[in-house]
Amino acid sequence: MGEAKMQQDAGRAGAMLTIDLGAIRNNFRLLQNKLDGALCGAAVKADAYGLGVLPVAQALVAEGCRHLFVAHLEEAIALRPHVPETVAIYVMHGAPRGYEPEFIEHRCIPVLNSSEQIAAWRSLAVARQSALAALLQFDTGMSRMGLSGQEVQNLLAEPDALRGVDVRYLMSHLACAEDQAHPMNHAQLAAFKGLRAQFPGCAGSLANSSGIFLGSEFHFDLARPGAALYGVAPVAGAANPMQAVVRLQGAIIQTRELAPGTGVGYSLTWQSAKPSRIATVAVGYADGWLRSLSNRGVAHIAGIAAPMVGNVSMDTITLDVSQVPQEHLQAGSLVDLISASNTVDQVAARAGTIGYEILTSLGARYQRRYLGEVA
Repeated sequence: MGEAKMQQDAGRAGAMLTIDLGAIRNNFRLLQNKLDGALCGAAVKADAYGLGVLPVAQALVAEGCRHLFVAHLEEAIALRPHVPETVAIYVMHGAPRGYEPEFIEHRCIPVLNSSEQIAAWRSLAVARQSALAALLQFDTGMSRMGLSGQEVQNLLAEPDALRGVDVRYLMSHLACAEDQAHPMNHAQLAAFKGLRAQFPGCAGSLANSSGIFLGSEFHFDLARPGAALYGVAPVAGAANPMQAVVRLQGAIIQTRELAPGTGVGYSLTWQSAKPSRIATVAVGYADGWLRSLSNRGVAHIAGIAAPMVGNVSMDTITLDVSQVPQEHLQAGSLVDLISASNTVDQVAARAGTIGYEILTSLGARYQRRYLGEVA
């Protein structure tokens, strides 16, 4: 797509969000190659981290992914018609009470997180007189979801607790894997190994994106990367091996010249110290451009950094473009907000958050284009 066409399309929406599906496929291959024989799945919950679950999932499937993870049953129902039957869709929050039959109807698999979920799934299996697939999740130290130590002991003490439950994988989730030196990583690994020993013959799944980079002992049989697929750095403080996936460009609405001492934006939190040129861009917190970036963010125009000044508004931001040549500042010209020069992780650092939140906050108003879309 040429620059003029991009500006035209972005002009209707105010901004252009480009998602490189080829980069997602490359990232999947990189992660699969690190797994030394374990399978590589993919977390596509939250609309594939805000990037569009249908095109993203189809690109991953085309690259060979056969295990997709979502959070909610409704996400699985929406995705199921768009990927082959050979692709397993796992619902990480498990089966909501009373909705267990819908998992069978829509051919998706629950991650069972509690004794109650196991009992309900077992009852459905017994009633249908057939084995029903599921994953079992254990809490190995994150204190969020999964069977507690006592629940595991109760499960082991009841011979028929898993009657009719076809356990595809035993699963847990790492709490601190992005920090490779954190002692919790090996504590959770040891706990998970101990639990697996009590369920002989069951495959295991522990590693998230960052867990893949902790080494082969964390890989087990199936990994579940998410953010790394979408370009977020998997290891804190290290060079990012993943390809960038997202480019966000906002359209300039207008520019104005300011005299020294002129305030900008709501609450006038920034004043010009000298004669300045300000550009107003059609992206705001309604588009997921976090308000915490006020007076902290940066954009790039023709390779030149333009600091964000004033508070982020619902629909607009303002940039100090005093150093940018006028020919790049016409109404409709595009500025880079997320790019190779200003990555998702860099934006997140300035916003005081993580790349996950930046991606999942990206709004619905952007004109979206997909590079390398699967036919």
